[in-house]
Amino acid sequence: MTALTGRTALFPIGPTAPRGYAAGSPERTSTAKALDDIRAAGCDVPNLIGGGVVRTGRLMPVVTPHEHAYRLGQVHRAGQEETIRAIEAATAASAWWGRLPWEDRAAPFLRAADMLEHGPWRDRLNAATMLELSKTTYQADIDAACETVDFIRANVKNMLDMYDVQPGSLPGMWNQAEYRPLEGFVFAVTPFNFTCMNNLAFAPAVLGNTVVWKPAESASLVAHMSMELLREAGLPDGVINVVYGDGPEIGAVALGHRDLAAVHFTGSTATFQHIWHTVGANVASYRNYPRLIGETGGKDFILAHPSADLDALAVACVRGAYEYQGQKCSAASRLYAPRSLWPALKERLIALTESVVVGDPTDPETFVGAVINARQHAKHAEALARARAEKLVVVGGRTDDSLGWFVDPTVLEVDDPTSPFMTQELFAPVLTTYVYDDSAWAQVLRLVDESTSYGLTGAVFAADPAAVMQAEHALRYTAGNFYVNDKPTGSVVGQQPFGGARASGTNDKAGTVWNLIRFSSPRSIKRNHLPATDYRYPHLEP
Repeated sequence: MTALTGRTALFPIGPTAPRGYAAGSPERTSTAKALDDIRAAGCDVPNLIGGGVVRTGRLMPVVTPHEHAYRLGQVHRAGQEETIRAIEAATAASAWWGRLPWEDRAAPFLRAADMLEHGPWRDRLNAATMLELSKTTYQADIDAACETVDFIRANVKNMLDMYDVQPGSLPGMWNQAEYRPLEGFVFAVTPFNFTCMNNLAFAPAVLGNTVVWKPAESASLVAHMSMELLREAGLPDGVINVVYGDGPEIGAVALGHRDLAAVHFTGSTATFQHIWHTVGANVASYRNYPRLIGETGGKDFILAHPSADLDALAVACVRGAYEYQGQKCSAASRLYAPRSLWPALKERLIALTESVVVGDPTDPETFVGAVINARQHAKHAEALARARAEKLVVVGGRTDDSLGWFVDPTVLEVDDPTSPFMTQELFAPVLTTYVYDDSAWAQVLRLVDESTSYGLTGAVFAADPAAVMQAEHALRYTAGNFYVNDKPTGSVVGQQPFGGARASGTNDKAGTVWNLIRFSSPRSIKRNHLPATDYRYPHLEP
């Protein structure tokens, strides 16, 4: 292993700046070409096991949510046999991957980060994210390019920072901490909504773990392209093995295997609780106790104090609730507004919402694309039909699936703070408002804290510093990411470590050393330079 001196000079640490994509800019032109290339390619996505491509013939389409009749290609579904093969490939690779010097493990990831930031891969992965996930150009770039690059580089830096934590020694001995990879394979389960969540597979691998990666069905193309980037950057075969398909079918095999070392998960609360229950039921059959690392749902809040700035508050509501169709775990979905501000804020939200363009996210003027699939659209359509029947709609409230799975940006107003619209996660561009009396600040703080089981993100808007301090204390466990006078979305790697607790997950903060330590199994090593030659201690002498 080479010396660590000057090691952080090997790579820049973010944040990576998004591109502007202004009219006539080179990046707008190159992205348009990448979009055309992917539309014309007719992708055929195989499983990747031990470096070999595996096509099963059990096909599912790659769909464009904003034009669901259009097929980008097809994905080969894995089953029990392919999952077992992926586990075996990961197990075989673990015999040598985790023993390599850190430089050799980090090299393909850092190379991939450079290729993604500066080469044609940025346009390719952004274009795939726009088409398969229905993201606008800006939302795709900050996700697929910027955050992926920042996660990779932060992982390497955090790994080396962790390695630097060493025990003390005394004369005659040398004590060391060895940060071994886990014994077994890591099962990474990634969601549809962020291409950068490929980090759930990447981060454990940097530490020397080998991975079985199960991406969300609706994000198969972006996962495939992420792996193609890594392979081009030199990642050896078998380190990350990708299986596509049905979560329960693949999960049953992976979660029941004796060599399961960890689960790295982002998805629904119900699914993570099922994983926890399954691992608990099988706990006596594993080689080690599996680590469970999860980030799940949220019912994220914006709490406005009477002293809040109206313009900043309105913009935060629109961006926080509507960007990427509200399909962010951090999206603002409940608003607590003081009665004195609500008439003006309501008027402002109606005007801003009506100005939002909904449609094809590859069109530059589009702000809101389509939700991810028909199942999600049907759930949102049912909820908004109920909201219309209860006369809760302030603005928006409509859905349309004739061309794509579109849900209008929506503001609701409820009288009951325990309404399901205030307590249950929708994952849609829907912001539900509860108006409180200005004098009830203390009561509304308790309401924000106790209304849901989640604890992911939240924001407080106030010009009064005493009100901010009250909120920080009262809402201490209500949000793992807490924002003052800013929207509760848009955390930046290395600046606002992301993750929540309660029903929102294990709060291990992706992109930090706290996350990486979960995929390491430290070993204490003592080298004794002056071995004892007599078993007797001085106190034994008469």
